[in-house]
Amino acid sequence: MKIGELAKRSGLAPSRIRFYEASGLIAQVQRQANGYREYPPQTLKLLELIASAQQTGFALEEIRALLPAADTQSWPHQALLDSLRRKVVEIDALQQRLKRNKAQLLAIIDMVENKPQDLHCAENAERVMASLGLGGSAVVPRPRAGDGGAARAAPRRASGKRAGSR
Repeated sequence: MKIGELAKRSGLAPSRIRFYEASGLIAQVQRQANGYREYPPQTLKLLELIASAQQTGFALEEIRALLPAADTQSWPHQALLDSLRRKVVEIDALQQRLKRNKAQLLAIIDMVENKPQDLHCAENAERVMASLGLGGSAVVPRPRAGDGGAARAAPRRASGKRAGSR
């Protein structure tokens, strides 16, 4: 199959396929008399495997080390299993972090949406920030509309003094 069809079927750009070929992730193919590369059908499955491995967090170097060579007798089976198990542990840890992040975001959404009726938006923002342990000086002040930026500090001179001070 030609690179255009392989790209279409794999969802990868032709340049990505050529990169994988140049970096040794897929076998180099000889150009035909007409100048086109003709890839064997199993290249599509190999590209899908590489893309899937990348999506699960494997680096290209890790993938290269784990792919079987033409001689499958020398395939590092134990290294493959060890690497896959490590990646599963990493994915589990990532899922736990994402679960905590999601719960925190949902709690913030709930606090914003269900603010007490007597609180103004700014007071509710302070309440939400305080609940996150970000009250006080951790909150970045923003200029209020219409103050022309007067709430911002005057810029410092090279001497370290603020502009307008003596």
